Amino acid sequence: MERDPDYGAFMDKFVLEPTSSAHDQPLHGLTFAVKDIFDVEGYVTGFGNPDWARTHSAATSTAPAVLAVLRGGATCVGKTIMDEMAYSINGENIHYGTPINPCAPDRVPGGSSSGSAVAVGAKIVDFSLGTDTGGSVRVPASYCGILGFRPSHDAVPSAGVIPMAQSFDTVGWFARDPVILSRVGHILLQSPVMDPIKPSQVIIAEDCFQLSNIPNDRLGQVLVKSVEKIYGGHIVKHTVLGDYVKEKVPSLKHFMSKEIKEQEYNIPSLAALSNAMRSLQRYEFKDNHGEWITSVKPELGPGIAERVWEAVRTTGENVDACPSVKTELHTALATLLQDFGILAIPTVPGPPPKLQADPTTLEIFRAKAFSLLSIAGVSGFCQVSIPLGMYDNLPVAVSLLAKQGSDAFLLNVVESLYGTLKEQVEITEK
Repeated sequence: MERDPDYGAFMDKFVLEPTSSAHDQPLHGLTFAVKDIFDVEGYVTGFGNPDWARTHSAATSTAPAVLAVLRGGATCVGKTIMDEMAYSINGENIHYGTPINPCAPDRVPGGSSSGSAVAVGAKIVDFSLGTDTGGSVRVPASYCGILGFRPSHDAVPSAGVIPMAQSFDTVGWFARDPVILSRVGHILLQSPVMDPIKPSQVIIAEDCFQLSNIPNDRLGQVLVKSVEKIYGGHIVKHTVLGDYVKEKVPSLKHFMSKEIKEQEYNIPSLAALSNAMRSLQRYEFKDNHGEWITSVKPELGPGIAERVWEAVRTTGENVDACPSVKTELHTALATLLQDFGILAIPTVPGPPPKLQADPTTLEIFRAKAFSLLSIAGVSGFCQVSIPLGMYDNLPVAVSLLAKQGSDAFLLNVVESLYGTLKEQVEITEK
């Protein structure tokens, strides 16, 4: 008899009872897990690597984000495996094992919040906490067929969370249900429950959807038809985002290499945006962890070791131009979306890659993925990844972005759209 996958094997199980047991608390009766990047008093924060765990003491306090959801009435049932030092979007960990993708067991679960996504996707918990620097909530959400929310930068306190690169680090969360996603969001964002506001426009980034190898009638059109049904077709607009970014973010010239210009498979301005993000990410990662890495010389898995040591050796070339890129992109997208506009893009350029795929074969996929992921990362805007069922037996997702500080608005839009999106997926699949 074939053994069921042990989805719980990637969790360090313990129980933290809610600090408020009142039945009227918004998260009463819900369970959650936390990525092993959050401090929990009395436990070593392992950061995905046994050498890190060995050289660090148990936390003396619990991260405010974890305390907030405990106060909201939820029960924590454990910590989850993550990619080493949060430096991957794959979700594979050679030390602790790779959490099994509940949608596609032969595919990666996505990282670096891999265990947190799988815990939700496998229905072990109702929601979970992760972090997203370069895509570490959005990617595993899309790969595991669940909702994942990356909030506006600095919207949720990151105290008690090991930093990866502070210019981009965010505390995000996963859920299977848009109502739970919203409830967790209102707790973490400390935002009042507000009446839903209709989007003023939903802008489809046509060139971004062309990056995806999922047919557009199964991706972009599902969203468009759902928006038309709920809000009316007049709010749907279309843009070529790469051209807009190229025009409005002149500082990208510092990151526009000859190689990028010659890439036929990518959008040059967004590839340059990704270059800028990863340059500053490497620089800040080195500042945070370079001394520990050079003194301990930790054992690191394939792919991650190369990225970590590349960061440690970085000279910070062009890093001085990164603040200008961030400011210009923020202004450009705020002008494009205005108060209640939404930008729609694919979360990632296709289905999850196979387990233990050759890193070189993944390079084009990674390059396109970071072009998409860097839009919210560099601008500081909020983004939600929404599952759109399965295509060729693999999970598909779309993303919505709203301007920085519009997190509660975006959560409400997801609640309004979700049911119609599911119906549209079913119609399309027939």
